[in-house]
Amino acid sequence: MTNLTITVGEDVLRWAKVWAARQGTSVSRLVGEMLRERMLRDDAYGQAMEAYLSTPPSQLSDGTAYPPRATLYDRDAC
Repeated sequence: MTNLTITVGEDVLRWAKVWAARQGTSVSRLVGEMLRERMLRDDAYGQAMEAYLSTPPSQLSDGTAYPPRATLYDRDAC
């Protein structure tokens, strides 16, 4: 593991210490886990996007014209 130095406000540090204590961990481990989770989420998003973009586009229509809007929304007035 490599050390990381960050700068936060006193109120943030106070909150982080309390939250970490409630979780039974240290602020360092808490920050490390948060960064790791973010990294994994970003990696998963990137992989999903690559998989989606590698799929060839599909045809949306068979070439026939769509019905006019007036036909689709033809209703009796109330």
